Amino acid sequence: MILMEERFELAISRIKQISDEHILPERIQDFFASEAEFVLYIGRIYEQAASGELCKLDYNTLKEYNSYVYDHSVDITYSDLQSEDETYLCALDAELRAMIPSAFEGDLWGVLIRAELLLEFYSSYLCAWEDDRKAPDVSSLKETFFYYVSDYTEDAVSRKVRNMLTLEEDFATSILLNNDFKDVRDLYLYGEYVTGIEERTLEFLNSLPYGTLKLMADTFTGGYAKGFELMGVDLSKKKNVNIRYSLGFEPVIKIALQNFKDLGLKSTITRAKFNLLDGRGIVKNGYQGACRSRQYDYEHKEDAALYYDSRLKDIRLRAFQKSFEEYKYEASVYAGPAVMEVFGETAPEYVTVPGAPAYLAEQQKLMVELTSETMTIQNRYINEAERSFTIIAFPTPDIGGDYEQIFREVIKLNTLDYTLYRDIQQKIIDALDKGEYAVIKGRGDNRTNLTVSLHNLTDPEHQTKFENCVADVNIPVGEVFTSPVLSGTDGVLYVKKVFLNGLEYRDFMLTIEDGMVTDYSCSNFPTEEENRNYIRDNVLMRHDTLPMGEFAIGTNTTAYTMARKFDIADKLPILIAEKTGPHFAFGDTCYSRSEDVRVFNPDGKEIIAKDNEVSALRNTEPERAYFNCHTDVTIPFDDIDKISVFAPDATETVIIRDGRFVLPGTSALNEALRS
Repeated sequence: MILMEERFELAISRIKQISDEHILPERIQDFFASEAEFVLYIGRIYEQAASGELCKLDYNTLKEYNSYVYDHSVDITYSDLQSEDETYLCALDAELRAMIPSAFEGDLWGVLIRAELLLEFYSSYLCAWEDDRKAPDVSSLKETFFYYVSDYTEDAVSRKVRNMLTLEEDFATSILLNNDFKDVRDLYLYGEYVTGIEERTLEFLNSLPYGTLKLMADTFTGGYAKGFELMGVDLSKKKNVNIRYSLGFEPVIKIALQNFKDLGLKSTITRAKFNLLDGRGIVKNGYQGACRSRQYDYEHKEDAALYYDSRLKDIRLRAFQKSFEEYKYEASVYAGPAVMEVFGETAPEYVTVPGAPAYLAEQQKLMVELTSETMTIQNRYINEAERSFTIIAFPTPDIGGDYEQIFREVIKLNTLDYTLYRDIQQKIIDALDKGEYAVIKGRGDNRTNLTVSLHNLTDPEHQTKFENCVADVNIPVGEVFTSPVLSGTDGVLYVKKVFLNGLEYRDFMLTIEDGMVTDYSCSNFPTEEENRNYIRDNVLMRHDTLPMGEFAIGTNTTAYTMARKFDIADKLPILIAEKTGPHFAFGDTCYSRSEDVRVFNPDGKEIIAKDNEVSALRNTEPERAYFNCHTDVTIPFDDIDKISVFAPDATETVIIRDGRFVLPGTSALNEALRS
């Protein structure tokens, strides 16, 4: 058996020869020569990382490395294809970029398998040319990708599960513990793309008093602990928490590490997915730097369409089952994720490139099944009823010239008076609990006209329909939310402009019948087909339809006013945006896979509206009960004509009129709207 070190030496030796060869047509030979140069550069970084020399390099050298590997470009792109085989070369280029983080981690396996993938492709082209063919058969290139993924999926999944769950010190945690991050140089040790945005974020945080950093970290970790308290789950039985953040926030994360340690939790920090083996996508989940090109990621998000079939789905599912079984103890003591999101970037204008791979209908079905079955496996080992999470968000400098002022405003936003919102929101819930259905109507150009059917209370003295959500797992305050009854939930939801999962939608409209999406449209692209595909892929998550899983009324008028004051409404993350008006989530309910856990509001009443007609199938037809997605759509306060609730005797109680709270006891929420 040849050791990986020997395989690496052999691969590098052969790759060195590519630049001196002139066998293939110039366009193709230049492609492989460029990729060979890139891989050789990556190989040198790997060797320095493996020897321990990389972490000793100065700022200028590390920045030079970062610029070179992320600015590397080739002439063949999806928008410039001259033959079908070149599609596979574009996908190869994207997968070779996955060597970057592997090199910085000193991960020989991650570097080696991709270097060998380059050689397999190059060999295919050489063989074809020798046979008097201009290019290999597309079927052979497809097969190369297929076997690459099938051969290495088990190892990749095992690494992913191990890194999330095990208590061993991981790469990012080691960087955090061994560097003080007083210098922006330290940001370049991760192997993530670093720009002036990450550097300025770190410099700004380092300029803040320790007390401010501690407040930010305490709010973050305190919300996490509060979530367990409210769920009635014993946090002391848990051992590990998975932290996710963006580069530049290390001064806060370092304090959070100690806070979690004081809570008895070891922190694991995993990199956001970046390759075909882990899966690609627009939304990244894990620690991450800047994105080199959103458009590039958008074009490559479905590269797996070039080779994916049911065999690979089965391989991945078996790998997940095996890995979770191997780490079943670690899974049982996993407390859940703690996520620090960032916002500020202007949403890109994506362009649909005809040559980019796109999933066929059967592949879309397989991907939906894979997501569902993967979650089923995970939930066998990580009990949703015994874990929690927390999410908080802060701006980055690309939000504009008022960055530092906005940042300080967000700190205040994240620490608003818990009891004030709790008590006001209880008055809203008391009114909603008397209703049979709610009606939401837009004003002006907003075409929203929705009727939302509400659950019935059999014991109003001890039961409630809505959760009183304050600042715990979901920071900042505040909202009240429920899982609607699907039958009788009908109408149209419209938003002029909204950002969902990092993507912008213009003239976004959903038609709802008995709680299910029956039609949808937007105006982002020139054709109706493009617009519908955009929504189907990124909102419906390739499902034919989705139920309305949540109806909520946001109460954070302070956040709403801040967004208008600084003109950043289009840059707010959904975490904050959903608190700035009524919102509706499509997909699973907020209680997905933990419907049977009893949940109580601060007033002691039990929340009984956790199910709907779809999630209720979990005991009889579990494959139909969940969609493994939950996307919130918010209507701004100023776009609301009226939100009211109707009792069984048709008595109407108005909660919001003309974008202002009019229910008695809620007028304090309007004070921020007057500023």
